[in-house]
Amino acid sequence: MTSKTKGVDRYEGHDYYLLDELLQEEHLLARQAVREWVKQAVSPIIEDYSNKAECPTQLFKGLAEIGAFGPSLPTEYGGGGMDEIAYGVIMQELERGDSGVRSMASVQGSLVMFPIYKFGSEEQKRKYLPKLGTGELIGCFGLTEPDFGSNPSGMVSNIREDGDSYILNGTKMWITNSPIADIAVVWAKNEAGEIMGMILEKGWKGFSAPEIHGKWSLRASITGELVFEDVRVPKSHVFPTIRGLKGPLSCLSKARYGIAWGAIGAALDCYDTALRYSKERIQFDKPLAAFQLTQKKLAEMITEITKAQLLAWRLGTLANEGKATPAQISMAKRNNVHMALVIAREARQILGGMGITNEYPIMRHMMNLETVLTYEGTHDIHLLITGMDITGINAFE
Repeated sequence: MTSKTKGVDRYEGHDYYLLDELLQEEHLLARQAVREWVKQAVSPIIEDYSNKAECPTQLFKGLAEIGAFGPSLPTEYGGGGMDEIAYGVIMQELERGDSGVRSMASVQGSLVMFPIYKFGSEEQKRKYLPKLGTGELIGCFGLTEPDFGSNPSGMVSNIREDGDSYILNGTKMWITNSPIADIAVVWAKNEAGEIMGMILEKGWKGFSAPEIHGKWSLRASITGELVFEDVRVPKSHVFPTIRGLKGPLSCLSKARYGIAWGAIGAALDCYDTALRYSKERIQFDKPLAAFQLTQKKLAEMITEITKAQLLAWRLGTLANEGKATPAQISMAKRNNVHMALVIAREARQILGGMGITNEYPIMRHMMNLETVLTYEGTHDIHLLITGMDITGINAFE
């Protein structure tokens, strides 16, 4: 038996450097509430939903109840009124359950609620944010296109003025939550080539969101396209002042920050499973944990997790002070996701053949992390962001 055998979640947490002493009481309380919810609502069902490639949409209500939607946004706009470290520890606990469940929350909070709060008119904020915070509305974020992922400035989705509206055409790809979303925050170029943001509502003529099938990763998260065919967007639905890539990129920084914390959760779950299994599995008349190579794997796992925890905590401290730069966020996202993927692979080896079954969470985490390594900025792109930051030379062009 391990941390999640047959839906029984025995996880307790691992804090080798006593980092909990650096957290405030509100952080610990938020983490405990989310951990208990994951154990009760996510762990017993997630393997089945992942196996069926279905999204457990009933979890949206629970995510809202535990304050996972916009936890660091003001309460008057539907958020939790907490700080950035609280946001981080919540994402960490959700991703320990499943990366797709964390995506459900981080897209809603960081990529839908955050831009409406940051760039929306007061009318837009009042209309959408409270309902997004309670989960009454589900949102998605449309930036990536079929031919433009790492280069969002090349987008071809476009809008043109037509009286008191805009006419929108184009396609967005790899959009989390899109087939079930009630609203979409979409970015497109105007006639002057400026990127503008807007809020679309489900049911508008010419607006569809077909689902993408056949994923081997994030199977419990629903993903789709956004297709715009002469969609009429009232000017009241356009963000009034933001122009250019600064708007969507600031949203991505918020989401990438959450991933930097979240990936640690997936790593911790894999480590916890491997540690328990190694103590209980007997080979050659002794537990696997008694072998030097197993101890090497486990010692390296907890070392890398601890380094990632320190990185995330310091980043959270900087974020609370308004000092966290996009490049610092890129470093943490890239490092921590890669760390988690390596740990998932090592943990799978400790479990041997059992590691590939859905009796244990490791293979699911490993497949999920292959996507997390790529989305919200690929592993290589984040490396180039750091390179540009330290050299002052742009290697993208």
